[in-house]
Amino acid sequence: MAIIRKTLEDLRSNPPRLTPAQRARLEAMTEEEIERNAREDHDNPPASDAELARAAAARAVRRARERTGLSQAKFAERFQINLARLKDWEQGRFMPNTVALAYLKVIETDPKAVARAIDAA
Repeated sequence: MAIIRKTLEDLRSNPPRLTPAQRARLEAMTEEEIERNAREDHDNPPASDAELARAAAARAVRRARERTGLSQAKFAERFQINLARLKDWEQGRFMPNTVALAYLKVIETDPKAVARAIDAA
């Protein structure tokens, strides 16, 4: 059997469909059965609380940066954040501490004020 590679765009434009039998089986399952099946899936274990927290923080970091319209390098330089650390945060490898999260929230809310404060220092 040949391997067929799909891009994310392929899946968005033509998502895989369930057969009527698969759909009926899924719809007949209770929430408890769905949860149990998910927990027992060794190929796709559920994320831990720490992994979920890092993912949420990664989204917050990326959202703050994207609101400024800056690349990672420019954002790190402008707001005096270590570039490697910023990349680690955005990719969910490390969890930013509460001070860093607060700083990023301020940047997201008013990046010009933060830039003025840095320039004045």
